[in-house]
Amino acid sequence: MNFMKKVFMGKSEEDAHRQFVRFGKGEYNRRALLGLWRTKNVKIKGSFEYANDFTLFVANLGEANFYGAIWSRQDIPGLSGKKKEGKIIYEVKDMPSSQIKKIAPQVYCFLLNADGNGLKLRIKAKLPKPGKSEGKIDDKFCQMEIDEKYFGQAREDFFWDLPDCKKASVEHRLIITGIVMPKGETDYAKIREMAKRKGKIIRTTNVDGKEVKTEKDFEV
Repeated sequence: MNFMKKVFMGKSEEDAHRQFVRFGKGEYNRRALLGLWRTKNVKIKGSFEYANDFTLFVANLGEANFYGAIWSRQDIPGLSGKKKEGKIIYEVKDMPSSQIKKIAPQVYCFLLNADGNGLKLRIKAKLPKPGKSEGKIDDKFCQMEIDEKYFGQAREDFFWDLPDCKKASVEHRLIITGIVMPKGETDYAKIREMAKRKGKIIRTTNVDGKEVKTEKDFEV
């Protein structure tokens, strides 16, 4: 289940929380962008927030070979990496789906490509710089192409609230009204990582030209 669906379902899990750590109080437009286009195959694109979700979605569909970079804050047994910007970056080749799923809890960000039977994933190699304006957010940072037989799973995960369609786009407006500090913690770095954001998300979907807005109060 992708992080935005978890928020809408009221599941305040760590991967969902991590997506909001960088935000202070305020309003943020055109975040967590998604696009769907169904032709012979199913093509789905998304902004950088979905890098981990796309990777795990493909890994869970079937066997594929992954290659590219994995960013982590901790050592991952069996891999050799280099430290950069407070993270450890691992360059990998031919990593199977089973290993992707195994190491996922230790990963900060998957920046990987993958190829498999009816599965194709392409994610850009560098994370965008913080503070990009809404008009410059890359809605093709993550791209996957999957067989039509997988559409039901893709719809359930990323487009759960949409009717059956050929073309759709999704964007989110974040309205953060408060920051909930963790109790009993004095370490500033930990406070920053653990503090929850609360407010409202406005999800705008456009399905075959018809626009619908949905609002959700959240604390994550």
